[in-house]
Amino acid sequence: MKKLYKVRQGKILAGVCGGLAKYFDVSPKVVRWLFVLMFFAFSSGLMVYIILMIFMRKEPKTN
Repeated sequence: MKKLYKVRQGKILAGVCGGLAKYFDVSPKVVRWLFVLMFFAFSSGLMVYIILMIFMRKEPKTN
């Protein structure tokens, strides 16, 4: 079963887009562009990102 986490490696700001990309098995660039488009088109991209940044858990550490 897949779980949604913020990524620890390969993150730009908080790892939200990388975590969503990993969960949906798409490129992180695609997810980042979607957030940018949401920000300019609906003014909601930043708000959604901040909410996800607060409520998404960090990826468990791997040894």
